[in-house]
Amino acid sequence: MSDKIWGPAVAGGVIGAVLTAVGGYFALQAAAPGIVRDALIETPEILVEASNALQTRQHAPTIEANRDLIETPYENSWVGAENPEVIMVEFFDYACGYCRTTKPDIDRLVDEMPNLRVVYRELPVLGQTSVLAARASMAASRAGKFKEFHDKLYSYDQLTQQAIAETLEELGLDPRIPESPEWDAELQKNFDLANQFGPPGTPMFVIGDRLIPAAEGYVSYKRAIDAALKGNG
Repeated sequence: MSDKIWGPAVAGGVIGAVLTAVGGYFALQAAAPGIVRDALIETPEILVEASNALQTRQHAPTIEANRDLIETPYENSWVGAENPEVIMVEFFDYACGYCRTTKPDIDRLVDEMPNLRVVYRELPVLGQTSVLAARASMAASRAGKFKEFHDKLYSYDQLTQQAIAETLEELGLDPRIPESPEWDAELQKNFDLANQFGPPGTPMFVIGDRLIPAAEGYVSYKRAIDAALKGNG
């Protein structure tokens, strides 16, 4: 899914914030010609900040109502701090190219911030191989080997059934990936949570009170983490 579905949604949120800002711009421009224009030229990031604030206001109540479900990992599907001050949650799919591009950013954040925990929630939206990878990941998590599985599977250039089986075998786990009602229930829970924020897509991040429905990169994630630590989002 996802990479394509979230694009218009994210763009729509940004455009909405821009239009709101533009409406205010014309009103202020009439009263003080040039002041707002110069301010926006000098600090265009204010539009992005407005969009982020709008999204936070929209999604914060849903996040707070479901925080325990969102932030509590399945087995050991998490990395980082044992006793975190802030939790970053990623809904992801091993077949998602944008999820792959975020991994170095997340690894960097974990390395730099000893107070951060990253919780991974399986959201296989890109087909049967994604579902197999999600089940394999949960099997590894149950065995206490989630991080090893996660890092190894991402070392392959492409997600395939062979890559999944080889990764499980290397970790001493059953490569046949049996089905499990427990895993089906976990995946359904993840889809139900994701659906509360719109069409489920990957990657999607929850950090504090903020939803980031896209691969925005290190700087965006770090800002959201810092805001959460300060109690501002």
